[in-house]
Amino acid sequence: MSRISEIFGSMVFNDAVMKEKLPKGTYKALKKNMEEGTNLTLEVANVVANAMKDWALEKGATHFTHWFQPMTGVTAEKHDSFISPTDGGGVIMEFSGKELIKGEPDASSFPSGGIRATFEARGYTNWDPSSYAFIKENTLCIPTAFCSYGGEALDKKTPLLRSMEALNVQALRILKLLGYDDVRKVDSTVGPEQEYFLINKELYDKRKDLIYCGRTLFGAKPPKNQELEDHYFGAIKPRVNDYMAELDEELWKLGILAKTEHNEVAPSQHEFAPIFTTNNIATDHNQLAMEIMKKVALNHGLVCLLHEKPFAGINGSGKHINWSLSTDTGMNLLSPSKSPATNLKFLLFLCAVIKAVDEYQDLLRTSVASPGNDHRLGGNEAPPAIISMFIGEDLEAILNAIEKDEVYSDSKDRTMNIGVQVLPPFQRDTTDRNRTSPFAFTGNKFEFRMAGSNASISCPSYVLNTTVAEALSQFADELEASSDFESSAKALIKNTIIKHKRIIFNGNNYSDEWVIEAEKRGLLNLKSAVDAYPLYTSEKNLALFKKHCIFTEVEVRARQEIVMKEYCNLINIEALTMVDMVNKDILPAVSGYIKSLTETAIGKKAVSSEITCELEEELISNLSSLSVCLYKSAQELDNALIEVNAIENVQTAAEFYNKKVLSIMKEVRGVADTLETMTASSAWPFPTFGELLFSV
Repeated sequence: MSRISEIFGSMVFNDAVMKEKLPKGTYKALKKNMEEGTNLTLEVANVVANAMKDWALEKGATHFTHWFQPMTGVTAEKHDSFISPTDGGGVIMEFSGKELIKGEPDASSFPSGGIRATFEARGYTNWDPSSYAFIKENTLCIPTAFCSYGGEALDKKTPLLRSMEALNVQALRILKLLGYDDVRKVDSTVGPEQEYFLINKELYDKRKDLIYCGRTLFGAKPPKNQELEDHYFGAIKPRVNDYMAELDEELWKLGILAKTEHNEVAPSQHEFAPIFTTNNIATDHNQLAMEIMKKVALNHGLVCLLHEKPFAGINGSGKHINWSLSTDTGMNLLSPSKSPATNLKFLLFLCAVIKAVDEYQDLLRTSVASPGNDHRLGGNEAPPAIISMFIGEDLEAILNAIEKDEVYSDSKDRTMNIGVQVLPPFQRDTTDRNRTSPFAFTGNKFEFRMAGSNASISCPSYVLNTTVAEALSQFADELEASSDFESSAKALIKNTIIKHKRIIFNGNNYSDEWVIEAEKRGLLNLKSAVDAYPLYTSEKNLALFKKHCIFTEVEVRARQEIVMKEYCNLINIEALTMVDMVNKDILPAVSGYIKSLTETAIGKKAVSSEITCELEEELISNLSSLSVCLYKSAQELDNALIEVNAIENVQTAAEFYNKKVLSIMKEVRGVADTLETMTASSAWPFPTFGELLFSV
């Protein structure tokens, strides 16, 4: 325990380090900036920069970088050393406040959706004091926002910070009306559960699809899959346990609150989850965690796969975003308390979330849309593409009572007694857990289960923050104009329930009946990312982002352009990889096997004309027919790629990829996977699903 306490946060310029290293006046000014958003002077920044530099040098750092999160979905960094020349040919170690506050990466080389052209290269990174600096591989990393020369946001951090400010402003308005004058800040808090696969690197290196695409494009179902349900929460294998132990240590050094780890449902699938922290820091930590997960895996001869659906036919990997609202006084605004039916504070914030999810279901769906996630959503514990909310029977009964002007009475005995005397009784939770729900209330928080494993949690977070801020804004407008707060609040809660209860569904989201019922309710069923992307720039959504200063219209349209181009690029890479694997690996391997079978048949005949060659002849015939079919399908796929690459409009191209290219890819895979089942394992050109999933 003492070792964990010693290493935790040891590579972070955190509050304890700042207290120790900074003069009292500088420390107070910096804390005020972090907590209240006040401006920092260059004088204060210079003192902070010098202290950061001295601390980093003590830890062995030689360089610094502005660490930022461009629209690529991964982080970016440009390293500069601390050295500055002196007279006589020597160097000194320097780091100024100006260097701390501002950096200048090439903005035109990152996705910008047309905001930056090659001849408009300048961009800026801007220090985010609300997220602690840290040391990674002998480099001082300074979390920053990233913007264009004109000030447009080109990253995932800036809109998140803007949304947190918007949510804080509107939540404080409601709390003031409720009499909580001591609350000065409200934060969205997040704890993202991270799912992933671990496979042998030696096998990974033999699969072009895994190398180029992060997922398998081919693979027949192995004899054993996940049907025995023996992997979930099963005993962790020694090699994986060693990986998890090293991962924990590396995360703890960076102050990441890694807490829970276990086997997931699919073979070779696992999960880790951190303790809740503020939305901005949780997002930074998750980006860091994904990078470290991959690096640590290599130390154990493993590869960490973060694709949403690495293997067809078994569970994909999600990222469950546990989201709540907390005050600087320690209140959780989504905690029902012992009497939720009469808790105005809880009911107001609950209803704000219900209203937000109902009115902006399109934005929530868009926030998690990607080609990889399209493969995952809809089964095997991944929620469907229809947005709905699970709140549990008790909360639903409370809302029904409010709607009908009835008094809610909870007379249930929640004591659980298993029927074995030695086992102590315990209290049952007030809500069950619904693994099929995209957006589930789980006691004092909501769990948004739709995000894919490799996604940044920034986009779904800023959508949640902004839409809830809008609902709270409308609530505050109405309640501030009322002379009788309590009566108005109760009426507002009732009206919100009546208007938005269609979004609440506690049943089986996988059932065919729910699809029909959801359509009756008027809920959206955006089955693919291509269906969702156009709604990003609807008039309603543009107005929302503009009102709360999250995005300008230019910034929203740029993001829409970026995600659609990314969609096209990712599927194009997969299709090209598929054609390459068919022509250079699968067809030559099958031809070689056919040759071997032919030689076997000829050898049999040479021994005796009486020996039957029926097996070889039938295999040769079937393999030959399927090989021709595969070749022609691959040619069709190649021709489709030529056709789509001539389409200039990105929306039209994305639709073509979705409807035409993916359809042909499915045909190609079907034939290839059939060939795998008929070809000798010694002849098949790359590791099978069984080898990949059961060799760790």
